[in-house]
This record gives sequence, C-alpha cells and structure tokens, in this order.
Amino acid sequence: MQQEFRPLFRNPHVLTIAGNFWPRKIDARRFPCRRKQYRIDATTSILVLEHQPDIDPKGQIVFLHGLEGSASAGYIQSFAQEALVRGFGVHRANFRTCGGTEDICETSYHSGLTSDTRTILEKIAAWKRGPIFLVGFSLGGNVALKLTGELGQSSLIAGTCAVSTPIDLARCVRCIDKPTNVLYARRFLDRLKSRVKRKSALSPHLYSTADLDSVKTIWEFDDRFTAPLFGFGTAATYYATQSAAQFLDAIRIPTLVICAKDDPLVPYEIYDQPAFHSNPALTLIATDHGGHLGFLSRRLPRFWLDGVVLDWIGAISSSSLASGNAERIASAK
Repeated sequence: MQQEFRPLFRNPHVLTIAGNFWPRKIDARRFPCRRKQYRIDATTSILVLEHQPDIDPKGQIVFLHGLEGSASAGYIQSFAQEALVRGFGVHRANFRTCGGTEDICETSYHSGLTSDTRTILEKIAAWKRGPIFLVGFSLGGNVALKLTGELGQSSLIAGTCAVSTPIDLARCVRCIDKPTNVLYARRFLDRLKSRVKRKSALSPHLYSTADLDSVKTIWEFDDRFTAPLFGFGTAATYYATQSAAQFLDAIRIPTLVICAKDDPLVPYEIYDQPAFHSNPALTLIATDHGGHLGFLSRRLPRFWLDGVVLDWIGAISSSSLASGNAERIASAK
C-alpha cells in the first residue's frame, strides 16, 4: 500500500531547494560505476553511468534528469542506490552536452528529444537482463512520457515513471517566469546561456553568442536558440509539438506520474487531462506538498519518492517474470 507522504517542510520553495541540495550518494565500492558511451550518430554520443547489483538483476532502470541537470543529480543518486540494494541494474543517462559531454555531442538536447533515449533502451534490451523501466524527472519526465506514448504497445519497456513533469511546456515556462520564481528562472537561464557559450567555442557554425546577453527569459532563449536549432521555428511551436500531454492517450504500458499540488514550477492544473481518467495504463499520484522534486519525508526513510516508485516497479517486475515463466511453461508442453 502506498505510504502517505508527510513532508519534512510545508513550504514548497524550502522543499524544492532542500531536495536539490540534500546529500545523497551511491555506494561505489559495493556498486562500481561503468562509464559507457552510446553512439547515436556520427556527431553524437551519450554518456551513461551504469551500475549493476551484486546479485542477478531483477531488471534495469534508466534515469533521465531535468533541465540543465546531469546523471549526478541527487534525486537520481538516492533512487539509484535504493534500486541497486533491491537488486536492479541502473543506468544514469546524461542528455546531450550534459555532465561535461559537450565534446562528444555536436548539438544540445531539448524537452522532447526521445530518439537518444530510445537508442539506449534498445541497446540495453539486447542484453536480455530483465525488464526495463524508464524513470524521468522534470524535463526528463516529459521525454519519458512522450517516448512511452510514441512506443505505444511496444515491449521495449515494462513501465515508465515521470516525476514533477512539465507535460505542458508553454504553461510551465510561463510559470517559471513569474516574479515569485525569479531565483529558479535566473539559475536555469544562466546555465542555458553558459552552455551556448561553451558550445559556441566547439561548434560555432551552430551556436552564436550574438544577442545572448539580451535574452531575459527562458521563452526568449528557446525562441532564439532551441527552436531554430531543432527546426521548430518558434518557441510556441516547439512547446506545442513536444509537450507530453498530447501523447498520454497513446500510452499502453503501466505508467506512473507523480506530482505535488504545490509545485512552484509545474502548476497542478496542467494535470487536468482526460487521459488520466480514460487511459487505464496511467496512474496519477498527486501529493498536497512536495514542491518541485522535493519529496523529503519528515520520517525515515527520508526519500519517500524512491520507495513508492520502487515498490511499484517491483510489483510490475514480479508480474513480468511470472508472466514470462508461464509462457515458457506453456511453450514447453
């Protein structure tokens, strides 16, 4: 049964900030890290940090981080540690140019770029090391949900989870630009601008720093840089075509979506989607508190989110194994 979330703090901004900076780590001695580069095309490789449990894995979990984050994000590290303890292999993926990978990716990422993740999933699936689960946080959740919708009834992944996800990109960008969110907006924008400057030194034919200093909002940044670079034309078109909300109806595998009603960056109203009522593959958990990726519990275990999602994954994994055994027994008769 799902454990009720009792927040360590009730202020959503305090939870958001505390969740970001709370110390978390993976036991690298017990679960050594392998740095793996997945070749996407002639100009792009993706760095994934892989760990395997010290038993035969029950399955594999691929993690996708948020805007201007990396595979080393704290929310991924605590989740990965608990997953490894429970017997799952984990794969902490960096989006293009993230995690210090500018030199192996000609272009950067965007909120709806699913092709890289699909390639990684296909290569992991070829190893046949148990069912694969996809877990995305914030922007990574949008990628995860969009890809799951694109895959439809494909057996590539057994389940997907998306946390604090901006499924309506335009509304969320407008929300970030509110005066009450100025600290978050400034932090995101500064990092995005810094990335353009670094990429301009490596790929000047794609990235120009002209007028970069005049960009004052994330919408303006996407309108001048992200949208043109990926052929969307404008930020409005980019947001309209890449938001996960329009892919929810097409999802056909178990999918868990977790959000907080007080998330300062992702307004709860965007989850008022008919698909959450009509699509049996979707499960929505909305807590009263939690901020943005700030699900720190007042009681131990501190990382409430990790346990809830892993219990859900464990149930699906057991069901998948049982189904597989039944099919093998039937085929042997």
